[in-house]
Amino acid sequence: MARLSIHHETRYDYDRPVGFGAHRLLIRPRDSHACRIVEASLQTSPPGHTRWTYDAVGNCVCWFTPLGEARSLTITSRLLIDRYPAPLSPLTIDDPHTASPIVYGREDRTLLEPFIAPATDDDDKSLLRWLRGHISQPDEPAVDFLLRLNSAIHDQFEYQTRFEEGVQTPSRTLARGAGTCRDFAWLMVEALRRLGYAAVFATGYIYSPSVAAVRGAGATHAWCEVFLPDLGWTEFDPTNGLAESSDLIRVAASRTPAQAQPISGTIVGDPGRSRLDVTVDVQLVNTMTVAA
Repeated sequence: MARLSIHHETRYDYDRPVGFGAHRLLIRPRDSHACRIVEASLQTSPPGHTRWTYDAVGNCVCWFTPLGEARSLTITSRLLIDRYPAPLSPLTIDDPHTASPIVYGREDRTLLEPFIAPATDDDDKSLLRWLRGHISQPDEPAVDFLLRLNSAIHDQFEYQTRFEEGVQTPSRTLARGAGTCRDFAWLMVEALRRLGYAAVFATGYIYSPSVAAVRGAGATHAWCEVFLPDLGWTEFDPTNGLAESSDLIRVAASRTPAQAQPISGTIVGDPGRSRLDVTVDVQLVNTMTVAA
């Protein structure tokens, strides 16, 4: 088990004072067998009203409405968590199924249907052509196929930091041969849905001993999660070629990237020019052995 401290600060600066509407914050993980929150704090400037809820898929949401007007808005989240390892180790699976098609039981499929249906169009069939090039033997186990696709995105695409908001369409990522973590995660999600997999866009943080050692460190991170029979929701990070890594700290998962923005909200008035700065620092506090 690793104990990690997480400091996540978002600051908006405006040329002129503005008022504020409600802001939706996805910045706090939900306690689980893999992640336990030891301490949590939230500081905001200007101050305001907060209300905590869970959304339709169980993400922990803070609704925050700043009071008054200001020329800047700062939201600072500090967390101390225990992260338990969950490696993708060999398991005895009753029915591993194959990559094409994946087979879900009736009850699971009813719940998973929104995450199986693609959310983007593929008018020029570029995504389908690219995906077909990665389908191997028809009896390849699903886990083997997913690990191979995860590695292919990591190896074949150039990672580029992009500060503007939004996510590229899968077709755009394929055409450019480059993107950032959210683009690679979305490419994998939408590709797998076209094979009948249930997949979600996951966001959160990634721990790296050195920011330069891991793509996506020093900022919020994004990856793909796939539902597999007998294994449940399983993490694949095509940006770094990771699978079920304890370095991934999930905060939220959703059907589309727009539903998983860490901070979204409205302002009232004309801000003139605006600037956004986001910093994320994940540090190892200590590690300890957990008895089996």
